[in-house]
Amino acid sequence: MKIGNTLKYLREKNGLTQQEMADLIHTHRSGYSKIENNQQEIALNGLVLLAKHFGMSVDDLIFFDEKNGVPNEVIVKDNDTLEQLQLINELDTEEKSILLKLIETFVSKKRFKDYVQQNIAAL
Repeated sequence: MKIGNTLKYLREKNGLTQQEMADLIHTHRSGYSKIENNQQEIALNGLVLLAKHFGMSVDDLIFFDEKNGVPNEVIVKDNDTLEQLQLINELDTEEKSILLKLIETFVSKKRFKDYVQQNIAAL
């Protein structure tokens, strides 16, 4: 799913108009419409503003479809990785939470860096 499709989905789900979305990112409605129709890229500061508005990270906004389509079951064929996952699962709740937040931070950083690199090439 492209970012425009994600924005349209979130807008409609939250009962917002294109004008209200445009106001959130400080642009004209026609410019926002082009973003939503994937005819124009959204500025980075616009992504930040929308992520804050919807209570999610920029990473969650950019990779909305991937994050909301994660399978419930994963098969791990690498025994070392499987052992590490089992050990992580044995940690107490607080330690596990800290570790998962750390992993999420690194994954978000990489995805954001990749996104920026792709969009710099488009400029």
